[in-house]
Amino acid sequence: MIIAGQEDVTQAVLDAFENTPDPRLREILTAFVRHLHGFAREVRLTEEEFHQACNYVVRIGQKSNASHNEAVLMAGSLGLSSLICLLNNGNKGQTETSASMLGPFWRLNSPRTANGASIVRSPTPGPELFVTARVRDGQGQPVAGAEIDVWHSSPEGFYENQQESQADMNLRGKFVSEADGSFGFRSVKPAGYPIPVDGPVGDLVRAVRRPHNYRPAHLHFLIYKPGFKTLISQIYASDDDRLETDVQFGVTRALIGNYERHDTAGPAPDVKAPWYSLDYMFVMEPGEAKLPRAPIE
Repeated sequence: MIIAGQEDVTQAVLDAFENTPDPRLREILTAFVRHLHGFAREVRLTEEEFHQACNYVVRIGQKSNASHNEAVLMAGSLGLSSLICLLNNGNKGQTETSASMLGPFWRLNSPRTANGASIVRSPTPGPELFVTARVRDGQGQPVAGAEIDVWHSSPEGFYENQQESQADMNLRGKFVSEADGSFGFRSVKPAGYPIPVDGPVGDLVRAVRRPHNYRPAHLHFLIYKPGFKTLISQIYASDDDRLETDVQFGVTRALIGNYERHDTAGPAPDVKAPWYSLDYMFVMEPGEAKLPRAPIE
């Protein structure tokens, strides 16, 4: 097509995609072009703004490395990660779900850990946390033999790959659910933490005057079992005062856990008050079991 004016550009691109052999790729690309061009027309995007946007995308790539994924961080800061999760879980967004975002800090090959054991692998001061959980299917039946990856930040708000004082794989572990679907572990209560704001995501947070750049305290879970869709979840601390202002828009009602405080003697002789407990049930949906791509090495 010879383009006579701005109104012809979109159709020219759509025509060029018509022979794309993969129907799903064709559907995604054509919808993307329609919305992208429609956005540019709606806001009357200037040339200077367009060049700034291109440079911004380049900076996202430049800021990413083996231990930090700025693109994943940006997707969360725009609410896109949360939206994609809710669209694809809970009966395609129709019902409540314990699914959540993967986040930028999951690693492969967490140490296999016995149920009830600790995932504290180097000195990590903070209140003790004892977690008991169950994995069920949609009919309430236990899911035995599921592999569960657990990871979380320290009481100071750092994942182990962010802080040299923490041992490799500190506050990370891999468990297997028992015949009754149960698993559990001992750790320390995580803290909320700031997302990095020294790159493009930080520019966005400041430009739109977000009240803070913090995520509320949470535990991460990734549950894998053939025959079920891999369940990725984050369980948030009910006593965190930033639940309603999460900078990554990840908190749903179903993901708020009851981190119960105890001021009495702990379940082990070396546990001092106060300590915390969390009891939670995960529900898995039938589907394909596959692991996501790890955002960091």
